[in-house]
Order: sequence, then C-alpha cells, then structure tokens
Amino acid sequence: MEQQNISYIIFETINNLLNNLLTSIDTTLYEVLDELVFIDTNILKVPFFEKIFGTYSNNGLLLIANSLLIAFVIYYAVKLAYSSYTSQPIESPRHFILKLLILGICINSSYFICEQFLNINYLFSSSIQELGQYIFDSSISFAKLIEKLNIDIYSTSTNFNIFSFDGISKAFITISLFNLIFSYALRYILVKLFVLLTPFSLLTLLNNSTSWFFKSWIRCLFSLLIMQSFIALILLLIFSINFNSNTLSKLTYLGCIYALVHINSYIRQLVGGISTEVSNNFGISSNFFNHRRM
Repeated sequence: MEQQNISYIIFETINNLLNNLLTSIDTTLYEVLDELVFIDTNILKVPFFEKIFGTYSNNGLLLIANSLLIAFVIYYAVKLAYSSYTSQPIESPRHFILKLLILGICINSSYFICEQFLNINYLFSSSIQELGQYIFDSSISFAKLIEKLNIDIYSTSTNFNIFSFDGISKAFITISLFNLIFSYALRYILVKLFVLLTPFSLLTLLNNSTSWFFKSWIRCLFSLLIMQSFIALILLLIFSINFNSNTLSKLTYLGCIYALVHINSYIRQLVGGISTEVSNNFGISSNFFNHRRM
C-alpha cells in the first residue's frame, strides 16, 4: 500500500512539474512568434539598420556598392581595350552603359525597393489574416492559437497527464512551437541579412559571370518572405477545424502544427532557398548554387 502511494506521488509530481513547465512557456511564447513571423516595413525602421544600409549613396553599404560599381566599370573598360587584341567577344558599350545607368539607379534606390517588396508581401499575409478574422470573428495569430488549443483540447481534461494522449499532444504542440521561436528568429535575421545584400546583388547583374548570385539571392529572399503567407494559410486551416473531442480532430491539430514546423522545407522544395530549420544545422539548400554551375 505504501509503495502504491509513493508511485502515485512520483506520478503526480512528474505531471505537475511538466504542466508548470509547459504552462510557463505558453504564457510568453506566442506573442513573440507573431512579431517574428509577420514581417513588415518596420523591420527597416531601425536607426542603426538604416545607418548600416546607407540613407544616401555616400554612406553605409551603399557607399561600398557604388565603389564596386566603379570597379566593374574599370574592369569592363580594361576588358574592352584588350578585346581588340584577343578577339574575344564582349558586350557592346551601348548595352553596358544602358545596364550601368539602370542598375546604378536601382542600387541607390534599393532601400525603397526593399521597403515596397516587404510591404507587398505583408499585404498578402495580412489579407489572409483579415479573411480569417472576417470568417471566424477571431484574430488569426499565434496568440489566439494557444487560446483555441486550450479551449478545444486541454479544457476537456481536469488533470494534466503526460502519459495520456492529451498530455502527449500538449507536450508535442508546446515543444514544436517553442522550436518555432528559434526557426522564425533565424528567418527574421536572414531577412535582414538579405535586405542588406540587396545593393550588391543588383550589382552582380552588371556582369554575366556574376549574375548567378542575384538569381540565388532573389530566390532565397522570396522563399523567406512568402513563408509568412503560407503560415497564415495554415493558421487559417487550424481555426477552421471543427473540434468535437475525437481523436481525428486532435490529430488534425497535430498535423497543422507539424506543417508549421516544417513549412520552410516545403517552401524550399517548391521554389528553393535557404533553410531556417534549427534541426538541420542551418543548412543552405542545394539549389542555392545550382545556377552558377549551369
């Protein structure tokens, strides 16, 4: 009898510790996810970021990009001068000067271009969220997601039991969403990084031998940004689930959470790009350098 009491105490202690741990994570996790996932132009409105990028052509990274632009011009001039001796085909001066003017304007307007690109992308994801809010009369966000999960799944049982299906489900969902913090934080940083690379990526279009970098850059940036629209769609699917306390509904919830965890790999299979999965050692997609080898 005493041994049964000890086993019961250990069992309850484990459940209480895990329940307190999962609950403490839940209270602070989801609002941060909303800020990390749904990126808008505010990501650029940081004073130090603007100084690094460069507000004018004579400061920040724009100054370096313009210096490299002059280096490309000198390289072309030297190559053009030697082409008459080597008889190697070279781009016509008229075509080069036209590209130089267009790319020079784009490079020095790259901050504005990135701002509009981020704004358009945010409009897509926010439109999906507004559609969900109109249909379900609820904000489509991670903060509301945990409220829905608590109401639909965890309120049905009075005591938390890690060894039950509900307990395992809650642990899986919480740990998965906790993993999303690192994955989406990495994505947030990578978006900033690729924005900073914009002037240099545009610069590589000036030479055919370096244009592969622009193609890789635009693919990676596009895959990182379009991800938030797919995340909004998955959240929309979660809010559309009609929960009726059966195993199928709970498995559908788990499937949607699993899709949120692996959305980056699905996007990379669709359009290529860079990995943000923490479990994948921050690996870069093999498609990143494909266009250079082709």
